[in-house]
Amino acid sequence: MWFENRVRWQLAGEQLQLLVRDAFTLERIRRSFQSELSEVIESLSGHYGSLTLQLRTDPSCDPADTSAAAIEPVDESPAEPAVQRETEVVADNSQRSWGRFESLVVGDANRIAVTAARMLPDRPGSISPLFLHGPPGSGKSHLLQSIWTEFRQRRQRSRSVYLTAEQFTSHFLEALRGSGLPSFRHKYRDVQLLLIDDVHFFVGKRATISELHYTIDSLLRDGRQLVFASHYPPAELQDLGMDLVARLSSGLVCGTEPADHAMRMQICQQYCQRQDCHFSSEIIDLLAQQLRGDVRLMHGAIHRLQAIERAFGKPVSVPAASSHLQDLFQVARRAVKLPEIEQAICHVFGLQPQSLQSSGRTRSVSQPRMLAMWLAREYTRAAYSEIGDFFGHRAHNTVISAHQRVNNWMLNNEMIQTPHGSWNTRDAIRRVETELQLA
Repeated sequence: MWFENRVRWQLAGEQLQLLVRDAFTLERIRRSFQSELSEVIESLSGHYGSLTLQLRTDPSCDPADTSAAAIEPVDESPAEPAVQRETEVVADNSQRSWGRFESLVVGDANRIAVTAARMLPDRPGSISPLFLHGPPGSGKSHLLQSIWTEFRQRRQRSRSVYLTAEQFTSHFLEALRGSGLPSFRHKYRDVQLLLIDDVHFFVGKRATISELHYTIDSLLRDGRQLVFASHYPPAELQDLGMDLVARLSSGLVCGTEPADHAMRMQICQQYCQRQDCHFSSEIIDLLAQQLRGDVRLMHGAIHRLQAIERAFGKPVSVPAASSHLQDLFQVARRAVKLPEIEQAICHVFGLQPQSLQSSGRTRSVSQPRMLAMWLAREYTRAAYSEIGDFFGHRAHNTVISAHQRVNNWMLNNEMIQTPHGSWNTRDAIRRVETELQLA
């Protein structure tokens, strides 16, 4: 469906080019078929020399005139107009710059994770597995893609596979139904580098967890490099089983936090350059201020403002940008309900439902309850009395006291006991925010 009628192959020297008409198809192919395309390059390298693959858009590409079965060399002489060649290069760079270390914005939120990721292509297997965790939109997939890209550039003859947990599960089920487990195991165990994103997807899939367990054991025994990413750290993925959690934690576990304001400014400026759009510094500051958390919201906002400017033929003003982006701003600071906070706290701290509304005063219940009251004040419009009523018919001054105490805990870096060990107060709050998808 994606290759036979939508792409054109051509060979330019030792570069195999895959041309598609639009950016959507290019992005879909790049995300879904990287491992298959790498295998194609490896299988052809012996006959055509040391091949490299280039994916790019070509508006003149005619799907009706494709030849997916044959690779025809092309004349590299500069016969076409220079303007057209420049346009193609710009489009290609805008698609290929994502997933490289050079395009990563580094700050306090991800510095340790980026440093660890940069070490791997130099010494694969020395720190294995590397486990990255953090809320959605904090750059985990970008880091995995960067490791994979750098590894393939430095070690072109070494096999590597990058896929999501959902793809691993689907391929495993297909192998069970007919394609055969030996072929599946050869594909994922005979590699120098295996990267799997969204590991939390494996929870509840017992057969796939067992296969993953043996795959990890096989690769670790051979000194291969493993890289994983998830919304949650291994300690919070107990449903995967203690043995598997222990293996995921045996290398290096690094967290990524949501980008701070300075990083969001830089991300916004960088993405504007990639999209070849020019907004005022006031609009960039507006986006950085309003669109916290998942940076994909910022990408969507930039696309919308770019379309507005083209539609009206003039630069967009700050009031107009604010008006047109109100729905995205509301998503970034979505309203949270008290039952959602209660549910998130109970999940993170391993408490039974309704325990925060009980009369219990033990430390294991009172501390989470105070955190819940603090979050309620930060993320809801509920009054002190309403919050007190919800959490066990407590007086409003109890909520005021809880809010002040949590602020003091953060100021003094006090530790809070959880089923997973002692956490810094700020870390505990971030975990709950991640559960609420507010981080």
